[in-house]
Amino acid sequence: MELKLKVYIVDDQGRKFMGIGVLWLLEHIRSFGSLRKAAEAMGISYTKAHGMLNALEEGLGKQVVLRRRGGDSREGTMLTPLGLSLVARYANFHKKLKDDAEQSFQQFLSGLKEETNEQE
Repeated sequence: MELKLKVYIVDDQGRKFMGIGVLWLLEHIRSFGSLRKAAEAMGISYTKAHGMLNALEEGLGKQVVLRRRGGDSREGTMLTPLGLSLVARYANFHKKLKDDAEQSFQQFLSGLKEETNEQE
């Protein structure tokens, strides 16, 4: 058995705006300096990636990426200081949640195993 978790943050209306997929998108943007290249690396459409960013920024009420004009100049996209901080903070938050959940799951399994052994 293994534990699978899906963690995301929602706004006041229950709309998802932050989760592991958004974290990966931000990390790719930081690496590639391009939303289009980040989307390609993740195997998602540019439109989907753009929508994820819009939902994130609407949910936070703050800008997390600087979108610069593409075209011939290819200036690309970069994370704002908030975006950089969000990547670090959410990655740490997500890891802690997974670690804590795994520890609790192992305790659950241990108790379950003891209980099933007692019933044999």
